[in-house]
Amino acid sequence: MRDIPEFIKNRFWIEKSWIDGLPIDIEIPEIPVFELVDKACEKFSDRTAMIFYGREIKYGELKDAIDRFATALADLGVKKGDKVALYMPNCPQFAIAYYGAMKSGAIVTALSPLFVAREVEYQLNDSESETIVTIDALYPNVAEAKDKTRLKNVIVANLQGRKPEVEKNDGVYYFDELLDTEPNPPDISIDPKEELAVLQYTGGTTGLPKAAMLTHYNVVANVYQTKAFLDIMKEREGIDVVKGIAVLPWYHIYGQTVDLTSGLANGNVGIVFARFDPVEIMEAIQKYKAHVLMGAPALFVALVNHPDIKKYDLSSLKYVNNGAGPIAPEVVRKWEKLTGTKLVEGYGLSETSPVTNTTSPYRERKIGSVGPPIPNTYVAVIDPETLEFLPIGEIGEIVISGPQVMKGYWKRPKETEEVFFEAGGMKWLRTGDIGYMDEDGYLWIVDRLKDLIKYKGHSVYPREIEDIMYEHPAIKEVVVVGVPDPKAGETIKAYVVLEDGYVGKVSEQDIIDWCRERMAAYKYPRIVEFRDSLPKSAAGKYLRRVLRDEEIKKMKNEQV
Repeated sequence: MRDIPEFIKNRFWIEKSWIDGLPIDIEIPEIPVFELVDKACEKFSDRTAMIFYGREIKYGELKDAIDRFATALADLGVKKGDKVALYMPNCPQFAIAYYGAMKSGAIVTALSPLFVAREVEYQLNDSESETIVTIDALYPNVAEAKDKTRLKNVIVANLQGRKPEVEKNDGVYYFDELLDTEPNPPDISIDPKEELAVLQYTGGTTGLPKAAMLTHYNVVANVYQTKAFLDIMKEREGIDVVKGIAVLPWYHIYGQTVDLTSGLANGNVGIVFARFDPVEIMEAIQKYKAHVLMGAPALFVALVNHPDIKKYDLSSLKYVNNGAGPIAPEVVRKWEKLTGTKLVEGYGLSETSPVTNTTSPYRERKIGSVGPPIPNTYVAVIDPETLEFLPIGEIGEIVISGPQVMKGYWKRPKETEEVFFEAGGMKWLRTGDIGYMDEDGYLWIVDRLKDLIKYKGHSVYPREIEDIMYEHPAIKEVVVVGVPDPKAGETIKAYVVLEDGYVGKVSEQDIIDWCRERMAAYKYPRIVEFRDSLPKSAAGKYLRRVLRDEEIKKMKNEQV
């Protein structure tokens, strides 16, 4: 069996950069996810769990609704191991259905509320879901897909708590009516280390989306690992009850773990938003004096570029974290200058429940780095060809080992085999991300292995170019991709959204000339295209693949 270097085995980052008071290893209880929430609901029963556009739900009310929903699902024939799909934005009904489904023994799979009928059909069929919980506004997509799936139960809610504008017929039920069920959840036995809590679909960077199989233990582990950072914040800032802005989409594991479950397990008050609106978010931070804001790059880009940001007092924020994708250092600096609060960066994947690394307001920050590994986690860098471990400072593929690492990919044994290998008695996940660890154990993400651009034999990393381009005062958003080129193999193209004041005043050639002065000759973009917007996932990640596919399609059409 392949061994691992001593510096990784000993987790050298603990000696170099650990936070005082942060546990090195946390004891992870072998319990199902819903038990975490049950305990919190009993402990904080009279405390407000969520505020949803002015409506408050207490922890005791939440537990009662979860128990009623779990009972109703069992009465509908949902049994252990069945799949229940959630197709709705962030709302109290999502939380009730999420834990209620697990409590009935089911495995949850969440769908983006941005999905159209075809995408709904694919995920329902791939996950083998027989029950779906949705809202009336999205019901037409479910109705269109239903006959092509194995759906038996369609449960429809209304975000305002009104009667859904959907005709109730055989197999269609109203969410609120199911909550009239007397609470008597089924007595089920779950093996947390083996049995699944969530099928989390990846963004499908190559081919069709595939689902990471996350066990109850995976999710509970990551909740405990991330909760440890909130505990430090509470202690150092003298905070009794944490108030967090819950705008990360809960259909994604980032929102499910760090906003929803970790927030509830910590006894937080969640100020929940069904959609991202910069003004509503800033108003809520000021009104509720929120302490925590978890976001993605697109959220912070939108906030720092909002003309009214200085009108709001955001100084109550103590823990502001970017995840789901790399954020440009210039955006971090701009945020801190405008708000007076620190913006820290984290890293993870759907396959790791999701968090593996994070920086912190309470240790040295290196803007641009995602920080050291979190408790119970090993991170290393390997040569992607030989799988040999690389020394500190050398660039290669990032690999992860820890209790939050998925069981594998749902119904995809070949892909599962390809992403795992064993070394040092541990199971390691290949992330497909390129990066390196510095002398303090801070991880630096260079780029995605698949996003690497090969220009005339040179390796060009899109993120490096984007970070520099964000320093241009006219650039609001930018995504760089490699597009096919018959002479160079690939050429470098930048898609740019301009700041409003610069539209019509800056040309594409102006941007190219500016880049040429600041980058090596093989790095600067050869093509710049202005756009009104850039494609993003609902988690806020820029979708380079979509732009690249557009270019390939355009070239094929030109050749016809």
